[in-house]
Amino acid sequence: MADALIISSEIGINYGRLGSNLPSAFQSIQIIQSMNVSRVKLYDANPEILKLLSGTKIHVAIMVPNHAIISIASNQSIANKWVQDNVLQYLPDTKIRFILVGNEVLSYVSEQEKIIWHNLVPAMRRIKNSLKAKKIQNIKIGAPLAMDILEITLPPSKGSFRCDISSTVIVPLLKFLNGTKSFFFIDVYPYFPWSANPSITSLDMALFKPNQNYTDPYTGFVYTNLLDQMLDSVIFAMTKLGFPDVRLSISETGWPNAGDIDQPGANIYNAATYNRNVVKRMTAKPAIGTPARPGEVIPTFIFSLYDENQKGGPGTERHWGLLNGNGAPIYDIDLTGNRLETEYGPLPNPNNNKPYKGKLWCVAARGADLMDLARALRYACSQGNGTCDALGIGKECYEPVSVLWHASYAFSSYWAQFRSQGADCYFNGLAEQTTTNPSHGSCTFPSVTI
Repeated sequence: MADALIISSEIGINYGRLGSNLPSAFQSIQIIQSMNVSRVKLYDANPEILKLLSGTKIHVAIMVPNHAIISIASNQSIANKWVQDNVLQYLPDTKIRFILVGNEVLSYVSEQEKIIWHNLVPAMRRIKNSLKAKKIQNIKIGAPLAMDILEITLPPSKGSFRCDISSTVIVPLLKFLNGTKSFFFIDVYPYFPWSANPSITSLDMALFKPNQNYTDPYTGFVYTNLLDQMLDSVIFAMTKLGFPDVRLSISETGWPNAGDIDQPGANIYNAATYNRNVVKRMTAKPAIGTPARPGEVIPTFIFSLYDENQKGGPGTERHWGLLNGNGAPIYDIDLTGNRLETEYGPLPNPNNNKPYKGKLWCVAARGADLMDLARALRYACSQGNGTCDALGIGKECYEPVSVLWHASYAFSSYWAQFRSQGADCYFNGLAEQTTTNPSHGSCTFPSVTI
């Protein structure tokens, strides 16, 4: 008999550990318990954490790493060993209730990564066989996917899966989930569609502020928030493939509390507002559901427990936490949903809700290690296209001759050249954006115009 909590409205938390300064696993589990968290989702099956969760009432989601999917899919013995090592030895004291196979595997599109796509459902079946052989019935198997699995999301009733995965991967996945009464796990972030088009999409809609509605022209459904639109686009896409009843679970959602200058709306005010409203909505009794599925409970995991300073990419990547790296709250939040909005203290006023317009430069971060900067400088200058030509001996940006100056020029030049191809101003934490023009004398630093 499956635990009722599997389909309860109690909020879970994603516990990622890509930080150099995070509390220990022991401290982290104590923190999670103090926050009255009912579920925790891990990005692996870490033995220390699973042992520490033993004897607690917390329900646990563990993850099969992407690199293990092909071998598990290919051999039942390998699947049995994975389940033995990562699940059976911790039961029943650790309440493992979800096994998630891979993390957003359908977002990766290289030829090598596409091989994983076609092993995803076979790996899920192997793991199900392993559990069945041991008569374990209260663990659901799923696969967290990102919203980029859809090629159409608006209006929600036109939601449809990408044609390159629809029949080959999604249909077998939905058959498996439907047959095992599991969930379609989706990572859903209203921040991304809003910040990509802040002039088109309302920030209030993204933050659950009831100032604006959107009506689907084909169904007449009225949407008061962006999250419901995104969830219903998945529901309609599943329905079109013949699976109208597979339940949804939100494996990740949240809002960044900080970010780069060119990332609007990433601030503490919006993060607190979004996450508090998600908790309030998802823990409501009776359940609210979405316009396409009113009254349905949607198990939800907030992303994430901590800011993780070792994640690469744009600034927001390191700022999704409810807590700082030292374990201190970035803002108050009650994950039980019982606290009234009026019981929270004031939040800092947001000052970046509108997109920055103007020029940006990418320079060496304050306090960056000179040896690390020298290595990053060599990398930036080795990518061709004349990135560092102006730094040559006797050229306009050669002086002053310092690693800091040369690195700042190289970072700005590299970013200006390759930003359109996905480059960011980060360089493993050695670079930062600035609105102050660092150009000096006859040396003009390349810039990015937003």
